[in-house]
Amino acid sequence: MKSDKTLKISFLGGVGEIGKNMTVLEYNDDMIVIDCGLTFPSQDMPGIDLVIPDAAYLTANKHKIKGLFLTHGHEDHIGAVPYLLKDLSIPVYGTKMTLALLQEKIKEFGLKNYRLHTVKPRDRVNAGAFCVEFINVNHSISGSCALAISTPVGLVVHSGDFKIDLTPVSDDIIDIARLTELGKRGVLLLMCESTNVERPGYAMSETVVGETLERLFSDNYKRRLVIATFSSNVQRLQQIFDIAAKRKRKVALLGKSLIKVVDVSVKTGELTVPKGVLIDIDKIKNYSDRELVIVSTGSQGEPMSALTRMAGDDYSQVTIGDNDTIIISATPIPGNERSIYQVINNLYRKGAEVVYDSIGKIHVSGHACQEELKIMHSILKPKFFIPVHGEYRHLKKHCNLAKDMGMKDSEMLIAELGDRIAVSQKSMKKLDKVAAGSRFVDGLNIDDSTSTTVRDRIHLSEEGFVILLLTVSHESGELLQQPEVIARGVSLNAEQTEEIRNTVARTVSQFDLKSLGDMREVKKKLRSVTRNYLIKTSKSNPMILPLITEL
Repeated sequence: MKSDKTLKISFLGGVGEIGKNMTVLEYNDDMIVIDCGLTFPSQDMPGIDLVIPDAAYLTANKHKIKGLFLTHGHEDHIGAVPYLLKDLSIPVYGTKMTLALLQEKIKEFGLKNYRLHTVKPRDRVNAGAFCVEFINVNHSISGSCALAISTPVGLVVHSGDFKIDLTPVSDDIIDIARLTELGKRGVLLLMCESTNVERPGYAMSETVVGETLERLFSDNYKRRLVIATFSSNVQRLQQIFDIAAKRKRKVALLGKSLIKVVDVSVKTGELTVPKGVLIDIDKIKNYSDRELVIVSTGSQGEPMSALTRMAGDDYSQVTIGDNDTIIISATPIPGNERSIYQVINNLYRKGAEVVYDSIGKIHVSGHACQEELKIMHSILKPKFFIPVHGEYRHLKKHCNLAKDMGMKDSEMLIAELGDRIAVSQKSMKKLDKVAAGSRFVDGLNIDDSTSTTVRDRIHLSEEGFVILLLTVSHESGELLQQPEVIARGVSLNAEQTEEIRNTVARTVSQFDLKSLGDMREVKKKLRSVTRNYLIKTSKSNPMILPLITEL
């Protein structure tokens, strides 16, 4: 059999959307996977906890997979890994911090047969036809890396999530030297993140936040401080601990994810907590306001987060009052603005002062802005370019940026979910699509029928439902009593209810129920006539649920 000399790249997530990043590289019978993340449900997904990539393409080709390579430990890059490992036994590679966070997630699933391999920046892993090198980059979590992937076709660089921070709090600066060497060697394809492509200039250094926090500690020296931030931002946490120690304040943590990240970060050496600074939340009553800092989850207004519960008087251990200054050290993720501002309003109502992103520089992005993206392009000088990690508008604007730097339209491509792309030394083109999409998670379980369930939930929430209760004789097949109509979420007056009863009775009388093997045809007809009546008389389209009991 003749081998195919092209590299295939399939996108199972992370293009045309924010989150659930997942990319597959394939050369003949060898395959590697980059990241396996999740995203959180939108408001039109009632009752859903998480959204993960559809991995059917991987399951169908599991014998080819040589490894899963993780760029960093954020949920949108590792959150779906345990679900994948339930079905596939494949080696997983990542930095110490990334795998420590993943290990905690895997414990929740009770998985046993898994293989995690810790790597360091500049380490190389041979995986079939591929050799993957990890390259240190700056981001809002420690242990973040870009990937330089040597393939039989040429060198592929995947940026991961990155920024160029020349004054990071604890990590080393981005490995510009190694990236420059790769650019001189020759890069066939660059896949580069696009999250902040709409922002001009450079992302600010994390040390800017430290300067703002120093000022806020000083300005509020008589007040209790409550700081809400992303639990995974270890550099931010390090600055909070260091400033608190200098100001002789104790730090208490609120939120399971925050406590878990601090515990993992201390064990891996990514976070240093000054001796005597960290206290249990139950001990805060032993200290005055000026001696305390409470660090909390909830910077995105999540309904069950610690900050949201405090704002709603639903947290017995902490009561917000007029001597509290709340610092929300994060910017709203698109779609979360309403929830965040509702929390801020509730905090103000309780008498607290609130500092958030539009007031002071208390958050910086972990993603490269336009000038940093230009630097990445200029030092790598790729022959071909595919923008990743962004909605379509981000990907399009990133292509425009690359075009401004001299790339031609024929050298760039915007991928969408399920796209499979063939790359050779001479060309890059789209092939037939592969299976891709979203799977919905309720708790720890994946239900492949959940898309139907979501549609039903939306229908119920918008239109309500009508239950038709019928009792028929098992012997004669006749109705034993007048049908009962129960409506919820839809208004029916007495006349409409009576007309539905009569319509249901007339419809049932058209069938010989005694000779029917089952009632599916009857129920289908009942739904149809009832729906038609309601649409005609009330312009409503509730869910119709016929329930037939035989006695």
